[in-house]
Amino acid sequence: MTTTTVPQPSEELTERMHELYRHLHAHPELSMQEHATAELIERELDALGVEHFRCGGTGVVGVLRNGQGPVVAFRADTDGLPLAEDTGLDYASTATGRLEDGTEVPVMHGCGHDTHVAVLLTAARLLAGAREAWSGTLVLVFQPGEETAAGAQAMLADGLWERAPRPEVVLGQHVMPQLAGTIHCSVGDAMAMADSWRVTVHGKGAHASQPQDATDPIVLGAHIITRLQTVVAREVDPRRSAVVTVGTFHGGLKENIIPARAEFTLNVRTLDPEVREHVLGALRRIISAEAAASGAPEPTVEVLSTFPRNYNDPAATTELLEHFRRELGEERVVQVDPLMGSEDFGALGAAIGVPSVFWMFGGHDAATLAGEGPVPVNHSPFFAPAVEPTLSTGVRAAVVAILARLGR
Repeated sequence: MTTTTVPQPSEELTERMHELYRHLHAHPELSMQEHATAELIERELDALGVEHFRCGGTGVVGVLRNGQGPVVAFRADTDGLPLAEDTGLDYASTATGRLEDGTEVPVMHGCGHDTHVAVLLTAARLLAGAREAWSGTLVLVFQPGEETAAGAQAMLADGLWERAPRPEVVLGQHVMPQLAGTIHCSVGDAMAMADSWRVTVHGKGAHASQPQDATDPIVLGAHIITRLQTVVAREVDPRRSAVVTVGTFHGGLKENIIPARAEFTLNVRTLDPEVREHVLGALRRIISAEAAASGAPEPTVEVLSTFPRNYNDPAATTELLEHFRRELGEERVVQVDPLMGSEDFGALGAAIGVPSVFWMFGGHDAATLAGEGPVPVNHSPFFAPAVEPTLSTGVRAAVVAILARLGR
């Protein structure tokens, strides 16, 4: 286990990080549209003299070299959400963007990716100024499109690991609605796989007074949705996790017209690849069988997104937790169960068969967590991490994790 004195950011560097964070927070961009964010990252890397290249469209990869030694990759995601900010901050976002269908929407960094970018750029600046403390190569992966599961795959398809030095481990972290100054990490499964579908149910339209002439897709859709809930309740071992959610249902335009089609979207969360395979197969079986029972055509199933497994290598994670405990204190490092939320981070290491470690760091002060109202969570219009000690803890954790591999 490498033991290295962890360099601490100066007051000037900390203030620079705060300014960078506030700017990023005020100027979010939608997934795979992070053009200004990518340009800002490139300017910051240029100022450090760090070589870099574009990857996956709006992704940026920096390569910080410091002599011979291992190669470590660290990922920060860069995209915002189609969400109207309601935090009341003086640096709150008023930005807008356009969805793929052209709809203009408000945009907010409601998941904390602005925090991730500011922290990784600051960690890079800190390590660039403390080269005596480490040796090797740090690959800085600023990834677009995490919210849509498009970014990691886009970077891999664009030759990420052919163009950047191949790492021995891929590291990443995420701000969460936990106590600022603390680290939370799972060993093994870290976050769930996720699959989202759009299902179009085809029927035959008719006047509501003549149902005998129709094949009602709304009734069929209702039967499908009700039956889908039995997959988790009756087909999955209760000791193994799975969630099936139908989030939208649309059909028809008027109460006295039976439409010819209806549409719903669903989301599936699983931790175990075998459970995932069974659940997805069961969903397709039920969708087809209910359509056949109603005398309707085969429904159309469109895959909207797929989030990969996010698995923390047990050996690498256990070792890193010891470094965190030594640097931050036992009471500030918590080993936790996996989350049913999802991330595309896991694809980066899995693509080349190297271990990954992904942890959470707290973003709320004690007063916010103990307040009378609900605690603002990720993807909430009220999500606003406390600037400190959130950012400094993120930098400290990142540097500790990097030096655990690259420290002299």
